[in-house]
Amino acid sequence: MNLTTFHNSNKALSAKQLFNGTEGKVVAIHLKKNGKLKEHITKVPALLVCVIGEVIYEDETAIKTILKSGDFFEIKLNVKHWLVAAKDSEAILVK
Repeated sequence: MNLTTFHNSNKALSAKQLFNGTEGKVVAIHLKKNGKLKEHITKVPALLVCVIGEVIYEDETAIKTILKSGDFFEIKLNVKHWLVAAKDSEAILVK
């Protein structure tokens, strides 16, 4: 399998579980340009990895980080955050 063909590319946002282990899971996130993953809070440690494209991570504490291919960011617990794609993008969320 390949991330570029894993999602329905007609949607602005698609999130699908890649792996579910006993200690955590891995989610593949596809965002079309200007697609948004709405505000939410994580209750477990999470790491966001931009695989392809450019994703903007923002949160309620005024942090704004631009992730390009290969960049990663640790998402803090209990902080409301969201994602917006500056370009068509593929990302991996490990939690």
